[in-house]
Amino acid sequence: MAASARWLVNLVVLVLSFLAIMAEFPRIAHDGGLWDFGSFVASGRAAAEGLNPYGVYPLTLHVELPGFESWNPNLNPPVSALLFQMFDAPDPRAAFETWRWISIASYVAAVFLIAWRFRSPQAPIMAIWAFALAGFWDTLFLGQIYLPLALAAVAGWLLLERGQVGAAGILIGMLVSMKPNFLVWPVLLLLSGHWRPALTALVTAAVISAIPLFVYGLEVYRQWFELIASDKERAFFLTNTSFAGFAARAGIPLLGVIASLALLALLAAWAFRRRPNAMAASALALVASLLASPLGWVHYTLFLLPVFLSHWHKPAMRVVALLLIVPVPVVIDQFTRPAWIQLTIGSVYGWAMVLCLAVLAMAEVRRRAEASPASVPVSRLGGAEQTS
Repeated sequence: MAASARWLVNLVVLVLSFLAIMAEFPRIAHDGGLWDFGSFVASGRAAAEGLNPYGVYPLTLHVELPGFESWNPNLNPPVSALLFQMFDAPDPRAAFETWRWISIASYVAAVFLIAWRFRSPQAPIMAIWAFALAGFWDTLFLGQIYLPLALAAVAGWLLLERGQVGAAGILIGMLVSMKPNFLVWPVLLLLSGHWRPALTALVTAAVISAIPLFVYGLEVYRQWFELIASDKERAFFLTNTSFAGFAARAGIPLLGVIASLALLALLAAWAFRRRPNAMAASALALVASLLASPLGWVHYTLFLLPVFLSHWHKPAMRVVALLLIVPVPVVIDQFTRPAWIQLTIGSVYGWAMVLCLAVLAMAEVRRRAEASPASVPVSRLGGAEQTS
């Protein structure tokens, strides 16, 4: 890309990022609701009292939007109930504000780490863009738990890249224990032959996930599975980036299942046969964790910061970057629109992830082509090839 064109693209990203930040900030500055944080407090309180942490209680969020209505109880695995007991305070709003600052600090650390890793004259633009992401602002608005998990994902990626596979595996396992859809990450690493970080992650996730068994008993797992199995209408929600979300909006839910299984099967076969390096496997695993999940919220895109920045130089990835800063209220406004608008503008985050998958797939095809002996001039091959 020519220097003038690169300058113009960076300017567009910078301006649109600032506009997105200015549009999003009033949502968290002036809102007084507890939102998802209220559901977490209710879950932790119920668990402490020996009740079902996956039930509906007075603080459980009830979402009412034109074209969509649903209770929003805690959907996280049983270990989350232990964490959410710490959220219970005499003044839940004060606890919400404290958690918000913890979340901001975690994200600042994540952005600093990733900007330092990809430090260049464009690093400040990348950092500003990261703070314009729709997933970041909606996480703060809802009081969700994603930002410390984003820090774990970024740190895990960077440690894996540096060859510190034990520490990387522990962080990946912590992420999986709270967000099981990211199980794709260690599994794809394992199939690619990177068994040390993969097994460390799997053991870490298993140990953490087993803790509630000794605190609450086996019943809490049944309660969680029962809730997950009954939670079908939520896939339709427009901030769901997955194939299941597309299919639900199109009225063909089975298509989402087929597409998800096909993607996972293709990636598994690719990993097992091609044995890609750990970072290529990680990038595709993270994207697949969103696209092939029943619920791949836009907030999970924060875990993909290393993926976006490692391919930042590609024009298509800049398009992905811009799609992901479209404010959530703009997307949610499409609920009342015709189905084709919900599948296009309303599914902008999903299309961003599909494009991201295409970028990574093309990069892998190009890498394989460049590594193929047929693409190397005879003069650069070994002696046997030169003399044949």
